[in-house]
Amino acid sequence: MSFVYACAVCCPSASNGKEQSDKFFPVPLEILEEIFLHVPANQVVHVCRLVCSQCKEVADSESLWRERCRREGYNLRDSSKTPEDWRLFYFLCKKRRNLLKNPRGEGKMTGWMIKENGGDGWKLEDVMVPHPNEVVKKNFVTSFQMCTKEQVIDLEKEGYSPTFMDKFKPDIKISDWYAPRWDCGCEYSILVQLLDAKQNVIQSYTPDTVFFDQWNDQEWKQKIHVFRDYRRGVRYIRFSHGGKDTQFWAGWYGIRVTDSSVEICPAVDT
Repeated sequence: MSFVYACAVCCPSASNGKEQSDKFFPVPLEILEEIFLHVPANQVVHVCRLVCSQCKEVADSESLWRERCRREGYNLRDSSKTPEDWRLFYFLCKKRRNLLKNPRGEGKMTGWMIKENGGDGWKLEDVMVPHPNEVVKKNFVTSFQMCTKEQVIDLEKEGYSPTFMDKFKPDIKISDWYAPRWDCGCEYSILVQLLDAKQNVIQSYTPDTVFFDQWNDQEWKQKIHVFRDYRRGVRYIRFSHGGKDTQFWAGWYGIRVTDSSVEICPAVDT
């Protein structure tokens, strides 16, 4: 039985004509809610909700989306901060994603703003050793003078309203992968800033520069940081990283970076 037919079964008003409606029977709202919990969320909003007033009432109900969050493991970080809109909270959790564009270099330098392009500048190359994420095949490579690049993420444009950010202050998870060449020393640095509406800095993540000696294992390393309990007003995120080689060799012997990510995490990670 399709979910559209299931909705019609529950809603005599959705059928056409007395003879047809006599074949249908009303179903308690809690049963209809249980049916909707087994229907894809987008279909509940875009199809089931339009069938009749009873379906709309259930599709818009707080209890439906609160229960959907519970069943799918989207738990509140702070039980005192109850969502005003559980449906919005559900979809923000469901659609959690990397907000950085072109993090692995498939689009060359698209999406990145080059801030420093020292030596022979940035270059895109195939990974020298397999990345832990086997999907990653490319990395950005630095040269013999400082190379840095950045992106500034507009949170409202990405679907995270000022009200949501200020009330929930969701965790903001940062990740970056970097690796040296085995035959050349190099350095790596990262800077991530939470910015207000005027792009003034609210909070920063600025770990110490990482240095690699020549003849290293050239294995991939990962930086992870989670912003929590930041003050109200976060509207943008600036992500910047880069480095250089420390032996001043012409070409591209500096740090390699790829698979960077910035994620908004409304629910507790499970």
